[in-house]
Amino acid sequence: MPGGRPRSFDADTALDRALDVFWRHGYEGTSLADLTAAMGINKPSLYAAFGNKEELFGKVLARYLDGPGAYAADALDAPTGREVVERLIHGAVDLTAGDSTPHGCLCVKAVQACGPDAHAVRRDAVAVRKAGEAALRRRLEQATDLPSRQGPAGLAALVHTISDGIAVQAAAGRSRDELRQVADSALRALWDEGA
Repeated sequence: MPGGRPRSFDADTALDRALDVFWRHGYEGTSLADLTAAMGINKPSLYAAFGNKEELFGKVLARYLDGPGAYAADALDAPTGREVVERLIHGAVDLTAGDSTPHGCLCVKAVQACGPDAHAVRRDAVAVRKAGEAALRRRLEQATDLPSRQGPAGLAALVHTISDGIAVQAAAGRSRDELRQVADSALRALWDEGA
């Protein structure tokens, strides 16, 4: 005998809608009512399909990394260190200030705006960020074209700091064109020895 009624909604579509809400409003700025309205489901269906709000955010975070945020992992395949960094910094601009996405970064918002009750969400977002920086450091350790004044660890930390700053500025309303200029200036400063 089958257990329970079949779902009357598409889980992938609902998850995409939850991603949009969390990305726009952050974890703490998003209520269950916001989520159920956007996802087109009721609370019992949300809990049955995705768990509580914290568990749903974990699923959304994974979807973000595999979807809109996948540019970061893809950038690591670039042939040179400079191209890796360029793709990451330009990708941060395109993701966080693009016309088709909410402005800012889901991970940065989660790290910045989670109070004590959302410790696990903040911890997970920090872990994602640390893993990304560690992957970049490992890739830069293989590069032969790094600036002479930067080691792989320092450059990886700097690139992540620049990307975070871009995300914060995008959320504050800076345009894609303005942030692209900032990104280009950062790249020149990183690679031009006289800068």
